[in-house]
Amino acid sequence: MDIATLQAQTRLYLRQKITVMVNRYVVHVALPDGSEGETVAFAEQKRLALKEQVTLYTDESRQETLAEFKARKVLDVAGEYDVLDHAGARIGSFRKDFGRSLLRSTWHLQQPGLPTLTGQERNVAVAVLRRFSDSLQWLPYHFDFSIGASIAFSVVRRWGLRDRYAIEVRDPRLDRRLVIAMAVALDALQAR
Repeated sequence: MDIATLQAQTRLYLRQKITVMVNRYVVHVALPDGSEGETVAFAEQKRLALKEQVTLYTDESRQETLAEFKARKVLDVAGEYDVLDHAGARIGSFRKDFGRSLLRSTWHLQQPGLPTLTGQERNVAVAVLRRFSDSLQWLPYHFDFSIGASIAFSVVRRWGLRDRYAIEVRDPRLDRRLVIAMAVALDALQAR
């Protein structure tokens, strides 16, 4: 799928594929009937990496890079990540707000030309429960990323044995590669 067509998408699905040594993610267009359509991204995250880096490919063949995100530092609890396009040009960044995340996970996402977006877990009670009980990590979480009072995009974890997310983009100005990178990061980096 070319960038212009990807940019026109407002609903996507992210699904984690379980493997032993790497986390794999597949992103599909969400069809009007609720099913998964064309694959728009495939990502891999190596586990136990000292400096986090995740490459987003256009599909599972891994022939063409869509984007990638890289940690700025090694093992940083309030990590900052740069999101780069296929040519290595910066298209945005995101960082975890460590202090605010102690009770309710909070992220800040930046795209040039837009104000900073703040993403938080929607349900405070679920956020608190997840913090204090390892056995409740399966509870779904929902993130809303806002510019002021306006929700720009949401990532909603769906019930099921595998990690699956529905992504809804409301602000047409957002670079979908940045949104996809943030959605993958929510699953891959949330427990850190």
